[in-house]
Amino acid sequence: MDDSNLQRQVIHNTERIGQYKAESARTTINALNPDVKVVTYIERLDETNVKQLVSEYDLIIDGTDNFPTRYMLNDAALIFNKPVVHGSVFRFEGQVTVFKPYDGPCYRCLYPEPPPPALAPSCAEAGVLGVLPGIIGLLQATEAIKVLLGIGEPLVGRLLTYDALSGEFMELRLFRDPKCEACGEHGHPEDLPTYADVCAIPA
Repeated sequence: MDDSNLQRQVIHNTERIGQYKAESARTTINALNPDVKVVTYIERLDETNVKQLVSEYDLIIDGTDNFPTRYMLNDAALIFNKPVVHGSVFRFEGQVTVFKPYDGPCYRCLYPEPPPPALAPSCAEAGVLGVLPGIIGLLQATEAIKVLLGIGEPLVGRLLTYDALSGEFMELRLFRDPKCEACGEHGHPEDLPTYADVCAIPA
């Protein structure tokens, strides 16, 4: 973790610059509530460990910032039938949805293939309004609670977008693609590409 993270990742502070993000986050969470059990993984999520990690939990909250990892999480979640609360940010805009396997669309229904890297720069390249990840993260946490408790109407089949400049929320309907290679009638999520080469980002 370095000082460039601090304007948007408030779980860290200047005293912990140089520490692993997972360890820094655990310190903050334990200070807020020592009864919370925090399990950290000091390793990169990749094809060798994603299935094991996903299988151990009831729900995945996806705050990743690159397409290869999102595809990889999507496919593992389908294999183990785990819901994914997805959130992403770009400059002044954010979006949230819930991918509930086979009850609604999956990530590959929305994006069968990733866009060219020039059209999808990372936050480090394009920048992001510092408060925006916190707004989207709170919405994701709310959706996670709803899914786990079975209350309300989670954003399954709905994409909630937020434009920070205009202060407007919009909702788009999403539909499952019956021909989706991952969750469709003849889908096979076990052996699909993550497009790391296309995205030019290591998974």
